[in-house]
Amino acid sequence: MKTEFFRVGVISSAHGIKGELNVFPTCEDPSRFKKLKTVYLGEGGTVLTVESVKFFKNMVILKVKEIPDRTEAEKYRNKELYVDRANAVPLKEGEYYISDILGSTVITDEGEELGTLVNVMQTGANDVFEVQLKNDKKTVLLPKIDDCVLKVDAEKGEILVHMMKGLL
Repeated sequence: MKTEFFRVGVISSAHGIKGELNVFPTCEDPSRFKKLKTVYLGEGGTVLTVESVKFFKNMVILKVKEIPDRTEAEKYRNKELYVDRANAVPLKEGEYYISDILGSTVITDEGEELGTLVNVMQTGANDVFEVQLKNDKKTVLLPKIDDCVLKVDAEKGEILVHMMKGLL
């Protein structure tokens, strides 16, 4: 099931007296905030209209039309900010959103159904797919490298893998 909303940040505190928000970005590229016209308070929640964006250290300082002053801004501490799929970072050919492949059936190149993708861990070097084995509560970790993950088909909800020696 494709998600319609993607988290881009978490409000950590108010900034100044004019209702600005200190936002900790949870997206890969915080500069994307400069292109946003609206964000959602919570997944599919209240729409906030972006008026300005500044950056300070690792934070995004966001001013939205609906929050006029510091008192109002304080109410939004620890709230998550989302964008809808239409405003998400566009995908290049062969790319997919992680949320679109969670729940995919994982099949070996020998035609055996291995299990279901339950998590994707981003390690820096390469992603790691956590697969819950079919008919078992155990999980197996598969590195997202060309020798192991052969094909990801987000539309079909299938992932083709080669079980390298020692992975099970």
